Amino acid sequence: MRYVDGFVVPVPKKNLQAYRRMAQKAGKIWKEHGALEYIECIGDDVKPGKLTSFPQSVKLKPDEIVVFSWIVYKSRAQRDRINKKVMADPRLASMMDPKSVPFDSKRMFYGGFKTLVEL
Repeated sequence: MRYVDGFVVPVPKKNLQAYRRMAQKAGKIWKEHGALEYIECIGDDVKPGKLTSFPQSVKLKPDEIVVFSWIVYKSRAQRDRINKKVMADPRLASMMDPKSVPFDSKRMFYGGFKTLVEL
């Protein structure tokens, strides 16, 4: 079954176009190295919850929007091989400097997921 890396990122609304440009470049790199899909979505219906929510998970500020993203691979083994290549790619390194990314990387969270149901 396929394997997915998921990400949630707080992005200042004023930086959304810069984030989009960065994500498009990053997505091309992941796809060049073999990822099956690369998806980036901006929050549209993500209200704060009573206990937890997307906005609460990243301590969303009023001038920010939540971005929910995922990358799909054939398997965990393929993901590990692809990510090793992507992380060594100088194009990605130049984009992902924490001082220059258009979001607060300290409040981003991510993880790898095994597929449970795939229809």
